[in-house]
Amino acid sequence: MDPKQAAAAAPISYWIYFSIGVLVLLVLDLSVFHRKAHRISAREALAWTGFWVSLAAGFNLWVFYRFGSLKAQEFLTGYLMEEALSVDNIFVFVLIFRYFRVKPEYQHRILFWGILGAIVMRLLFILIGGALIKAFHPVLYVFGAFLLFTGFKLLTHKDEIEVDPSRNWALRVFKRHFRTTEEFQGPRFLVKRDGLTYATPLFLVLVVVETTDVVFAVDSVPAIFGVTEDTFIVFTSNIFAILGLRSIYFLLAGMMDAFRFLKVGLSLVLIFIGIKMLAEIFGEEYKVSITVSLGVVAGILVTSILASIFRPPPPPPPLPEENGNGPPSGTPSVAE
Repeated sequence: MDPKQAAAAAPISYWIYFSIGVLVLLVLDLSVFHRKAHRISAREALAWTGFWVSLAAGFNLWVFYRFGSLKAQEFLTGYLMEEALSVDNIFVFVLIFRYFRVKPEYQHRILFWGILGAIVMRLLFILIGGALIKAFHPVLYVFGAFLLFTGFKLLTHKDEIEVDPSRNWALRVFKRHFRTTEEFQGPRFLVKRDGLTYATPLFLVLVVVETTDVVFAVDSVPAIFGVTEDTFIVFTSNIFAILGLRSIYFLLAGMMDAFRFLKVGLSLVLIFIGIKMLAEIFGEEYKVSITVSLGVVAGILVTSILASIFRPPPPPPPLPEENGNGPPSGTPSVAE
């Protein structure tokens, strides 16, 4: 690790204060602002997105004041990258909720507990990854090769993401060992019947969401270690990105198809970070500065979003009609 980075490492008290602050915000979110289950409107989602982004920006200013511009740039780069990578999470959440037919008013509750579990899992991943890098620094090159492979695979993979929760291993194990109900029981995860505890389908959805996040963490955690080896910056930028994921989900869930070039942008970001990590094998003169990294990551993401806006997907072809009249082929008529 760079001596300058090591010298600026955050004391344990900062970890404790940050964790307490996150828990307080989550408790207020569930017990005050979203105490009653309701459908999240686009306006409300936009307001919450603005709140979480503003909070992350404020924390970034504190990082600048406390640790200097280098750490502030590392945080901003990591935050932007993690927020962009979370788009894949949003797409998968949409498919999971459709599969289980989860009502919109219950989706926030699932995402709340799912994100709480994700915070714990990311902390474990980051601490383990940081310990491995400290004990054996060339582990970074393994991370870089993995990101390079993942980026090229994402770039060349033409098929849409397929999610089949019925094949989720954790779901199969859970259903084999625990009692479950067939119908949703409102916003409840567990219910009592004849003195026995049953898990509702809402709890099964939570199981799938939690295990899915493990898969995404395998990509995102190595990626941010390519930006910085400071575990405090890695953790805080990850958590701020996760905290804003819920509101962004409700904001973008209905128009994911519009960002058709974002997947290309995400794959290029992973490829760039992978190359950046592997380039250090050849010496310090090949090390990419954090300023360049921030510019490249932000430039790729902005370009992919603008390309999606100015070159929207073509409209689907019109469905054929029978004899020029009546409903499209394969669509039942009113009489049917």
